Amino acid sequence: MRIWIDLTNSPHVLVLRPVIDVLRADGHEVEVTARDFAQTLELCDRFGIAHTAIGHHRGGQLAAKGLGLASRSSALLRWARRAGRFDLAIGHGSNDITVAAALLRIPSTTTFDYEWATVQHNINCRLARSVVVPDVIPPERFDRYGARSKLRPYAGLKEEYYLADFEPDPKILHSLGLDESQPIAVVRTPPEVSLYHRFSNDLFAATLQRLRGSQTVVLPRTAQQRAELDASGGFIVPEQAIDAQSLIAYADLVISAGGTMNREAVALNTPVFTVFEGRLGAVDEELIASGRMRRLSSTDDATLVKRDRRTATDARIRRDPREFTALLLAAVM
Repeated sequence: MRIWIDLTNSPHVLVLRPVIDVLRADGHEVEVTARDFAQTLELCDRFGIAHTAIGHHRGGQLAAKGLGLASRSSALLRWARRAGRFDLAIGHGSNDITVAAALLRIPSTTTFDYEWATVQHNINCRLARSVVVPDVIPPERFDRYGARSKLRPYAGLKEEYYLADFEPDPKILHSLGLDESQPIAVVRTPPEVSLYHRFSNDLFAATLQRLRGSQTVVLPRTAQQRAELDASGGFIVPEQAIDAQSLIAYADLVISAGGTMNREAVALNTPVFTVFEGRLGAVDEELIASGRMRRLSSTDDATLVKRDRRTATDARIRRDPREFTALLLAAVM
């Protein structure tokens, strides 16, 4: 088949990289489009994913997102008409590709693991033929999106699939000037431009202040966040996209207000705290209930000490990305 994959945010590159590899290994032709947002294009280059860059992020306001959807979907539509007929379109919560695919009458699959991004899912779930999600999310939570009959559930975390073949590279430590014998913290800033996370987070700011001056690597999401961190000093702030998964594997503590990095830490058995203030999704609810992830309730929780990485590595759960890929193909199989 000819398959079109659209990448709109940094985590999507990671999730769909092994999918692209599996599809091509099985003889399918895969074309990739990517949005210029966060480190999406840089990560495509780092993983050797040939892509066509189309569009950019329009900002966090609802009106701006609407304009961005219309503009980028139109651009994808024009690109796809020139590229030739596709048998399937795949996106990770990408409204742009589901809209363009619907207009071109191409079957599409959407996948995501956070069910409360209601504006996004009211579009992609209604237009997509298949909706691939974790089996821990109660099916009734998809009724509002008209998606229950389209569900293709998978076991575990998406991170356990795309990190199945992953082994950490120690070069990340040298590139950031880190001393492996000393504790390392990794912090991911809040997703300020996301509609589902519009909350000030004083605890996050206080925790960041507590970690200042230690071996703390902060990964900003936007240029504005990077500028603020550079001005404050006391942190290691990478200048470009890095091997974040290796960094997490070597870290002794991860703190994030988002979701993907937290779940990568869980998959790699690195101690992780969430400071997410939006409505928890079922995946995070289950991880917290099982003790695999903790909610940061006080700056005192951010204790930075060395851990035994060997035990954590031995206990990792690795899942076959072919199983995940098969669910993405269910829309046309």
